[in-house]
Amino acid sequence: MSAVAAPAAAVIPAPRASADDVAVFVLPALYVPEASQWLSTSAGRIASDGYSWMQAVHWVAGSGLYKPRRHRSHGPRAFGPTTVRVAQELAELFPCRPGIEYLVRRTGLSERSVEYHLGMLREAGLLAWIVKGTRVSGGPAQASEFARMVPPEFDVALGIRTVQRDENAPAYTRAASGIAEAGRELMAKLATKASRKVRKPRSKTSSKAPARGAQKGAEQGAVTAVSDEVRCTPMQVGTSASSTAGTTSFPPESKLASGVSKSPTPKKSKARAGGRRKLNTVGRRFQLARELTQEVDWLRGCSVPRIAWVARNVADAGWTVTDVRAWLHLRGEAARVRRGSGLLAMLLTGAETVLDTPEKRADAIEQWRGAQEVARRHRIQQVRARTERYEGDWQAPSSRSVQLEVEAAIAQVRELEHGGRHQDHDHVGDSQHSALEPGDEEITALIAAADEELRVGETTLITGFDPDTALQIFGVERMRRAAQFERLAHSSLTTIRYR
Repeated sequence: MSAVAAPAAAVIPAPRASADDVAVFVLPALYVPEASQWLSTSAGRIASDGYSWMQAVHWVAGSGLYKPRRHRSHGPRAFGPTTVRVAQELAELFPCRPGIEYLVRRTGLSERSVEYHLGMLREAGLLAWIVKGTRVSGGPAQASEFARMVPPEFDVALGIRTVQRDENAPAYTRAASGIAEAGRELMAKLATKASRKVRKPRSKTSSKAPARGAQKGAEQGAVTAVSDEVRCTPMQVGTSASSTAGTTSFPPESKLASGVSKSPTPKKSKARAGGRRKLNTVGRRFQLARELTQEVDWLRGCSVPRIAWVARNVADAGWTVTDVRAWLHLRGEAARVRRGSGLLAMLLTGAETVLDTPEKRADAIEQWRGAQEVARRHRIQQVRARTERYEGDWQAPSSRSVQLEVEAAIAQVRELEHGGRHQDHDHVGDSQHSALEPGDEEITALIAAADEELRVGETTLITGFDPDTALQIFGVERMRRAAQFERLAHSSLTTIRYR
């Protein structure tokens, strides 16, 4: 090296350390426990916008500090592109209040997969609950509201400096004020990734179809590629005798002898009832539980999954909701139920072993339906008796002692109308006069009962007789007071209360 080149070499700065060489290995494993997944307890800071938040998401995805399988035995194995796709949908929402159905529709994932990836974003410190959604039985589900967070490990790894502009504000409101020189290159790479959209990967069959078509075209000449999803009838263009879409094969005449051609549309599987997939064991349990909560009165409002677990044995044995209701009738009806699922668990204990054949279950159903018919007829008779009682001109008193006295008085009046009680057909005069004597015990008790009713404003006993008989038994004064109470009872200007 010459003497001129040596000074020049001395002033050349040393190459700046690449951002990929940042010592992320000294950082601890990235995991936020459930108690710290709320905004009030989070150690991170709120992202200023969705773009800067996606930089933190891509950093977590590439750092390898968060591994889901360290903390759970099920769900996704790594923080990968699918989680980033879910994060992209969250970055576009303001406020960040996504519903599970919305994310399922936008990403094409299942409901369980969306829940898994939301949980991973919370455990990585990228999301924090502001409001946790709820699901009330019989009502609409409330969506959760999240805050997009930047974990503190991201600031430490890239050398981001933060400042708290308001001393009275919470710690999660701090904002970035600068970045270290060593983290600028990595931040630029993360910015490039955040500006791109992660798309859903194509299936292997669709990606190989164009390559096969191109290879065939190179070998056979100009061949028009036809999609695997849509098959069209080849059409000849011009005077060419050969089709560019290939040779079309026609069915033999024996297949067309009946004049009916088979439709190219694939038929539905016979294993499906009405075009629907046949229910498995768990599906039958939930179907039976849903029907029970709809048809059994004391099971309304109960949790369907809990009822499915309680009725799992009878559901696996092939019982229907009618079989269960017939068995509950045999065990006995409950007048008051405090916990429906617990009562059902007790009543269904050993049911599948007692009614272990379809014949036994059919006999139980017949008994249950017969009891229902008897109960229905009994209700009809009660309604008829109540209607006749309330629609008649006279209502019997509620007191049993008064009813007996009224019956005795009516019997005496009828005997007087027919000439009195005939004993041995010999004498009738003295007994008739003695029955109407004021000192008679029955008449005296009847008058005393009428006086008790008049004291509280009741006229049932007096108005139960015809006017002439009532006047003869109770006298003019009691009849006047009864008529006065009747007028007051039917007047809109007065109200009678009983003590």
